[in-house]
Amino acid sequence: MAGEPQRAADGTSDEGGKSGHHTVGSSRAFALMLVISGAAGLLAAWVITIDKFKTLEAKVEGRTFTPGCSLNPVVSCGNILESDQASAFGFPNPMLGLVTYGVVIAIGMGLLTGARYRRWFWLGLNAGTLFGVGFCTWLQYQSLYVINSLCLWCCLAWVATIVMFCYVTVHNIGHRIIPAPEGLRDGLTEFHWVPPVLWMGVIGMLILTRWWDFWTG
Repeated sequence: MAGEPQRAADGTSDEGGKSGHHTVGSSRAFALMLVISGAAGLLAAWVITIDKFKTLEAKVEGRTFTPGCSLNPVVSCGNILESDQASAFGFPNPMLGLVTYGVVIAIGMGLLTGARYRRWFWLGLNAGTLFGVGFCTWLQYQSLYVINSLCLWCCLAWVATIVMFCYVTVHNIGHRIIPAPEGLRDGLTEFHWVPPVLWMGVIGMLILTRWWDFWTG
């Protein structure tokens, strides 16, 4: 009915329409997605940070440290850790993940308790996940075609960030926080799983073809 708050596909209401003061919550499933994907990314960042410290300690002591995830010439976390790309901002990349993934977990926990956030907050979260997925895409290219090695913990962080970005974007489009045609909004709401699955499928195919001889040899 006219005057009632907009209601998204996940059952939460959008109070106040498109004004700057409305607040938006989320479904329990979405909140759990943030908590789980944030925890997965935080775990990956934590393990990589520890391995980075151990690598630096070993260098000071004049010895070599081999991370547990260095399994073969391709899956070699050690090569990733010692690359220049591993400190893109002047400090180890996983230290950034320790902060950002922790923030995502906190947001998800807040939503689980019934928290509602304003439009600017949701747009900020979308911008943050966009930066994260963009940075991960750059790291993927560097890993596959410059460093020529894979890190399994990095792959976990990539998956977590892709899932976050896709579902935060779907949430914001579904709640009309991000303007979109009705057809696109309905399609994303019904087939929300398609973008992350296709995205990760493309990455999987790139990894498979990049080292095809190694995997099949």
